[in-house]
Amino acid sequence: MESRRADVFISGDSGAQLPAPGYVDLLVRGYNVICGAIKDCTNCGLELSRNTFRNNAYLTWSEVGMVCLCAILWTVTRRKLTACLLQPVAKWCHLKPKDAMKMPESAWKFLFYSGAWSYSAYLLFLTEYTFFQDPNSVFLDWKSGMTIPNDITIAYLIQGSFYGHSIYASLYMDVWRRDSVVMVMHHVVTLVLITFSYAFRYHKIGVLVLFLHDINDIQLEFTKLNVYLKNSGSAYTFINEFISTMGCISFSITWFWFRLYWFPLKVLYATCVASLESVPNIPFYFFFNSLLFTLLLMNIYWFLYIILFMVKVLSGQMKEMKDLREYEEEETGKARHLNIPDNDSDHPNLREEEGHVKNGIPKEKSV
Repeated sequence: MESRRADVFISGDSGAQLPAPGYVDLLVRGYNVICGAIKDCTNCGLELSRNTFRNNAYLTWSEVGMVCLCAILWTVTRRKLTACLLQPVAKWCHLKPKDAMKMPESAWKFLFYSGAWSYSAYLLFLTEYTFFQDPNSVFLDWKSGMTIPNDITIAYLIQGSFYGHSIYASLYMDVWRRDSVVMVMHHVVTLVLITFSYAFRYHKIGVLVLFLHDINDIQLEFTKLNVYLKNSGSAYTFINEFISTMGCISFSITWFWFRLYWFPLKVLYATCVASLESVPNIPFYFFFNSLLFTLLLMNIYWFLYIILFMVKVLSGQMKEMKDLREYEEEETGKARHLNIPDNDSDHPNLREEEGHVKNGIPKEKSV
């Protein structure tokens, strides 16, 4: 990619903040820029990709080792926290067995994403960074091998190691759901994006991507926790029901606003259009944008579940709130994680049905 056609670039002073684009701007200008980039890529191929990777990727083995070590620590911490705190809390709250089985997973994710999103918000709004306010400027001072600030490096270490842990957790620790295969794909794509955006110094746009996605996980898990508490029949059921209802509404709104509005118009517009204006020969332009568009398609896929949920609620087909992604069979599959004894007369079916389910996955179902 030796040159770029100037007619598809953003006009105006590169130092001025441009007005926010719309969907039409993204589609039209993004299409023109991508088509122009494809036409100008006369010497693209494996050899060019190999040389570009060697010349622009900056990632040491010590950094890789640190991420792997932290991923293991996340896994160990989750197991210890689940056994020593989250499972006892589930029993203390007198949750139903099927909810007590799922509560530690939701609590763990709620705790992590609350901390991770808060840190991303701190970087974007309480420091000198202007990635959120002016995302088109993130590539203006880009240089191959540029130094990454320590506060952003910490964010990358936390998020990269957690998504490494999450790939393992989705396969061996979490309840298996209808979208679990897509969830594993999402974790892999996210980990690749985190790794390569760090190596190629696209860390500014990376922080923005993490901020726009983590908030929905907080709302989802917090809503699920309140649904579990509501089902327990405690004296505060009405409070949990109100919070879960409000959580469901806010989750649906912010999913669209953050992932389907801000994500394409702030992130994808910057990476598809503004990046080529600032850096005409930006490394791995097609690779990174293909991963980001894959992330957008996954967000649309999950938004269809949200729409289906809303339709069922509004049409009266659903009498109580539940996760449409979950299999009915899995609700009895992890009694052993609740430490329910074999002779427990209160839950006779749990031990009996446990043999038909492995890791929340009915044995006749497979990846």
